[in-house]
Amino acid sequence: MSLYPRDKAIIALSDGTVEHGYAIGKKGTTGGELCFNTSMTGYQEIFTDPSYYGQLMMMTYPHIGNYGTMSRDDEARKVMIAGLIVRSFSWEFSNPQADGSLQEYLKRNELVGITGVDTRKLVRHIRAKGVMNAVISSEELDEEKLVKKAREWPQMKGLELATKVTRQEPQTIHSDGPYKVAAFDYGIKQNIINNLNKRGCTLRIFPAKGDYIDEIEEWNPDGFFFSNGPGDPDATSQYALETVNYAKETGKPMFGICLGHQLMALSEGIPTMKMYVGHRGANQPVKNQETGNVEITTQNHGFAVDEDALDESKVEITHVNLNDDTIEGLRFKNFPGFSVQYHPEASPGPHDSSYLFDQFLDMIREHKEELV
Repeated sequence: MSLYPRDKAIIALSDGTVEHGYAIGKKGTTGGELCFNTSMTGYQEIFTDPSYYGQLMMMTYPHIGNYGTMSRDDEARKVMIAGLIVRSFSWEFSNPQADGSLQEYLKRNELVGITGVDTRKLVRHIRAKGVMNAVISSEELDEEKLVKKAREWPQMKGLELATKVTRQEPQTIHSDGPYKVAAFDYGIKQNIINNLNKRGCTLRIFPAKGDYIDEIEEWNPDGFFFSNGPGDPDATSQYALETVNYAKETGKPMFGICLGHQLMALSEGIPTMKMYVGHRGANQPVKNQETGNVEITTQNHGFAVDEDALDESKVEITHVNLNDDTIEGLRFKNFPGFSVQYHPEASPGPHDSSYLFDQFLDMIREHKEELV
């Protein structure tokens, strides 16, 4: 007899694929776009990354939960993924620094999940067929009903989700340094805040949506940062581009990550596209076109800037993904700004790209010196 719960659960994909397993976390039903992450560690950072809001997370590494959870590893105030799929779930943990088990963590955050499924098979299926919606349930076990529910689940393309994860009012996070940065929270990760803070930046973080231009002008920042976030960048741009365009008009340095990168491109009339599978993992090779160096990066995106629609009079490609040649970084020619599609703040790693924060600070220093 098993020492752990063995309640049955099902994952059903919108193309009719069905897999049976056992329930983890909260008993219930959930759905979303099914994606996978190839990281071997950092599952808690992944689960709390706001860019994953509304998605079902399938971990390719088979053993998940073996080092428990720690509150300090959260990237946001709560779990952001819509559901969890793993091969072999660890009910117990062996880390003396942990606050508790992953099962306790999932139940506290009311997350529905499934274990005991062939994740290798499902990953190969997604890679061949492309990302699609799915439903996990440990309360409804009728396969046909679950497949129907997966087909009816809203598609990620066209969804505006940044307002679901952003803070509700502006917040100032102080540092001992001399610089002020206005940051826009489309789903900003805690380690982005930490990286800017430790480099001497006091942050005034603004919600994704709202009229804050007068307040920004009064605060008079030295630079602007546009964060990562979930959903379709085209949908987010309907309200976010007003702020991006205002920042461009100030002539002050700008830096964007992930969704912020896409919004900066959209502000120059360069469209984005939905990717067939997307990039999600901690081992993505990116070539820096300026130095020739290859960086191993953490990534999490299902949309990308459309290289075929690039306008070379407006942007220069600075970074390229070596797996599929998609755009990973841009430098803008009509204003002092740059952006990357991947995550230089990556925690627990790798940290090959942390120099980008230093690059942003160098731009701020140079701009301030020019004003003296």
